[in-house]
Amino acid sequence: MYKRILLATDGSEHSVRSTKHAAALAKQFGGTVEIVYVVDGNKSKEDVLHNMSEYEIELKRKEKTRSVQEVLEQEGISFKTHILHGEPGPTIVEHANENDYDCVVIGSRGHNALQEMILGSVSHKVVKRVDAPVMVIK
Repeated sequence: MYKRILLATDGSEHSVRSTKHAAALAKQFGGTVEIVYVVDGNKSKEDVLHNMSEYEIELKRKEKTRSVQEVLEQEGISFKTHILHGEPGPTIVEHANENDYDCVVIGSRGHNALQEMILGSVSHKVVKRVDAPVMVIK
């Protein structure tokens, strides 16, 4: 049922919690996990403006997925990692819909109702626009 699981991560504690749920789904259904980390365009520009070398920038981005990868390795789950560029919500939605995943797992950032109304939330955008079932982890 859930053979191809997309795990959206941002390197936060919420992502690690989400990873445990994605790993449980993968174990239960014999699936694999594809990790996606989206580099926001503004953050990308900031990295370049701070005179970081390409190597340092790449290392910093890979570091964002390290804790998630460690959890999946400990659980014995097969995974791939994708680093994408763009606005996180729409980029995750586009990637998920183009690649026919069985399920998307994403962490909630814990905005209160006012913050979410004003700022929006990546998880809210994903839930509304992805074709596959979405699991949001608090």
